[in-house]
Amino acid sequence: MKKTILGTACLFGLLAVAFGAFGAHGLKNIVDAQAVATFETGIRYQMYHAFFLFALGLIPYEMVKSKKTIYLCTVIGVVLFSFSIYVLALNSLVDFDFKVFGIVTPIGGLFLLAAWALLGYGIVKSKILK
Repeated sequence: MKKTILGTACLFGLLAVAFGAFGAHGLKNIVDAQAVATFETGIRYQMYHAFFLFALGLIPYEMVKSKKTIYLCTVIGVVLFSFSIYVLALNSLVDFDFKVFGIVTPIGGLFLLAAWALLGYGIVKSKILK
């Protein structure tokens, strides 16, 4: 599980840097400033959660036993939250109206909140830190 968590952290970080470069250099020429700012919000939260996964991967299992659940909440949260924001920011470039999928953004946010809450609960209940 540790390799999976750390590998996913690397992937999310790599994609955040790549999407950030695209947003900073290519996106400004094809969408308005509000769409660029929206896109950057998705990048920022994706990178925050790449770091979150790194920390999760390095925490000993004995300290937080619900790592798999926290990992799944984080991955689902990033995909639903950040990736829906990317699509919504690029909505003006396609004929299909992706705004109908906007409901998944707050659902992704709830998964991210759940991941943080589960990690916090696990740390508080840990017998290692007493």
